[in-house]
Amino acid sequence: MEIYKLMSSNISQAIKAVCDEKGIPYESVLETVKAALAAAYRKDFGNKLQNIIVEFDPETAKIEAFDVKTVVEDVPEEELLTIEEEKEERKSAPKEERIKKDRQPLDSVRGESDEPEKKRFNPKTEIQLTQAREIKKSYKIGDVITTQLEVPGDFGRMAAQTAKQVIIQKLREAEREIILNEFKSREDTIITGVVQRREGRLVLIDLGRATALLPPEHQISREIYAPGEHLKVYVVSVQKTNKGPEIIVSRSHENIVKKFFEMEIPEIASGVVEIKGIAREAGSRTKIAVWTANENIDPIGSCIGQRGARVQTIISELKGEKIDIIEYSESPEEFIANALSPAKISSITVDKESKTAKVLVSEDQLSLAIGKSGQNVRLAARLTGWKIDILTDRAVVAVDAGAETSKQEDVIKEAPKEEVISLKELSSENIQKIKKNAEEKLKEEKPKKEKKVKTEKKESKKKKKKEKE
Repeated sequence: MEIYKLMSSNISQAIKAVCDEKGIPYESVLETVKAALAAAYRKDFGNKLQNIIVEFDPETAKIEAFDVKTVVEDVPEEELLTIEEEKEERKSAPKEERIKKDRQPLDSVRGESDEPEKKRFNPKTEIQLTQAREIKKSYKIGDVITTQLEVPGDFGRMAAQTAKQVIIQKLREAEREIILNEFKSREDTIITGVVQRREGRLVLIDLGRATALLPPEHQISREIYAPGEHLKVYVVSVQKTNKGPEIIVSRSHENIVKKFFEMEIPEIASGVVEIKGIAREAGSRTKIAVWTANENIDPIGSCIGQRGARVQTIISELKGEKIDIIEYSESPEEFIANALSPAKISSITVDKESKTAKVLVSEDQLSLAIGKSGQNVRLAARLTGWKIDILTDRAVVAVDAGAETSKQEDVIKEAPKEEVISLKELSSENIQKIKKNAEEKLKEEKPKKEKKVKTEKKESKKKKKKEKE
């Protein structure tokens, strides 16, 4: 009796230990043990026509086996098709016919056949009404008959091996399901992981209970992912696969910037300040538009923080990526002007029908407005959703919102044809040429300005002398 109690105690402790180790609920582990015992019973004492369910009490180690069947309507023998017969019929059918049946919906397959449809009957889980009433006359269709089976003795070695395999498989499935549910709830959030290793261009991130995938398209080209490095990543998607949950994370997604702002800036987290749009070229530069309905709050100042402390924390998390914080406006002219910062805009003309804006800048602001390789104006166009034409007295640069390259015909009729440059032709060579022209013009004007300043100084000195005299 003492040995029996010790055995039951050990089983209960073993189940609790598995629960603690795997993080699986006690009920799930207990159901797994029951399924394993059912498989072992079927192996040693049962037959293939029995639907065996085992009840197991871990506190007493008592096992009870049952054969469970559902009562269905009687099926005439000529119309009867058991599951086993259906398998045999399928095997004997020609290969082309099997493939055709697999590809077609069941209803259409049945409709094409002239033969009467055979009713399916599974003797393992079902019992016909006539047979059921031989056991008990009150049985009706839909009733469940539970027949207790005898447990003759201990399980054999093969049955124990089967039970072990079932337990391992079921526990693995339960663990995967829990991990899937855990990380599914964390989609569209930022989590911290440790860089595990590289497999080709794919980077594996250890998240503790699971390993996430950082694909090449979600990586930042200038970042080096060294094994052991702690990294904050954005969870893009969590999908169920045969090998367990597949977690895709990103460092280049626009939402990672949004989530960092929500984490670091209380005004955004509380909803007082809203993020109206983000345009990002990962690893290089981001433009973010913010807005608030509260007149007493400065949305840009809230994001920057005292001495830039808040935004610097975000820049540090993004490994030095530049961030331009601009104020959103309902006025397209004002919003576009803000989006093109740090360039100073002379004037803006908008066409709401074609959603095109013609922006005039002075020549010394042209390079700032365009940005390196057209980046500034490209991000501004993507952020605002407007097509932006930047004009100077020397050139016109056309940018299509949402596209990195575009061609625009008849950008500005007033501009000479040879002075119109499209973004498609906006190579680094052309940008350098524009910058050079602007610099040359400034050099020409510089001596004149210096001479004017000297003359003004001399005149002011003369005036001061006269006043003293």
